[in-house]
Amino acid sequence: MKNRISNSIIIILLITAAFVFREQIDSLIRYSSIYAPCEQPISYSLNSFDDKFGVTRQDFLNAIGEAEAIWEKPIGKNLFAYTDNGKLKINFIYDYRQQATNKLRDLGIVVKENKASYNELKAKYETLRAEYEQLKISYETRLTAFAQKQELYDSEVQAWNGKKGGSKAEYDRLSQEGIALQTELAEIKKIETKLNEYIDEINSLSVVLNRLVASLNLSVGKYNEIGASRGEEFTEGDYQDINGQQIINIYEFSGRDKLVRVLAHELGHALGIDHVDDPRAIMYKLNISTDEALTNGDLAELKTLCAIK
Repeated sequence: MKNRISNSIIIILLITAAFVFREQIDSLIRYSSIYAPCEQPISYSLNSFDDKFGVTRQDFLNAIGEAEAIWEKPIGKNLFAYTDNGKLKINFIYDYRQQATNKLRDLGIVVKENKASYNELKAKYETLRAEYEQLKISYETRLTAFAQKQELYDSEVQAWNGKKGGSKAEYDRLSQEGIALQTELAEIKKIETKLNEYIDEINSLSVVLNRLVASLNLSVGKYNEIGASRGEEFTEGDYQDINGQQIINIYEFSGRDKLVRVLAHELGHALGIDHVDDPRAIMYKLNISTDEALTNGDLAELKTLCAIK
């Protein structure tokens, strides 16, 4: 009985100490992660998940697991661990970036992170923009003419109704004009649909072109969208550390291999690794390689971080 009481007292004292010294304990944990990295795995959790990507929650977690393994296997250390409330929050955010990628993919356009791909997309953008402007002029001309014809027709119909009828010839003429106006309106609607298709494709191209301009460091102006511009940058993902709160946001991917690589890249930042110069590397600033393994440069950075010779 005394032993049970003693054990209860010890538990209460430990809980009290943990509460009183929680700030010191948190500081110790942060100190350990900063000055003794790789000794304890970074706990992570899935914070927000948008199913509009067409990827299940489990598939996304599996992709994170594959990204983890890219860092863990070469050194035989458990660097990351999934928990329900991990300190590293991972968000899967669907917005205009993935919409643009999906649109171009549906059109059979493959985007690569190089100057040749940029030049190809630029030529397509300029061609589509010229076709759009030409079709827009035709649309506006026809719409103006239609509005004038419709106004005249409406006044004639109103006059017909005002005098409560007229000759059969006049009735037939008004009927034919009404049919012709409906036919013309249907054609104008088709042009509207085509113009909207142009707008969707042009805007998607502008989003990706602006991304390539920034990532390839090209000295060219911004590509303008048609309509309201979102004015935002294009990036596949990013890592943020805001007052000790670690966050990874994933915005876009063109295939599973790219998803795993961008996750691995941001996990590398979470470890504390900066960009490297090798274009094939996981930690290169652009996601242009197809390799799902650390390069010598990646591995050297990891070993330095983890104090492995």
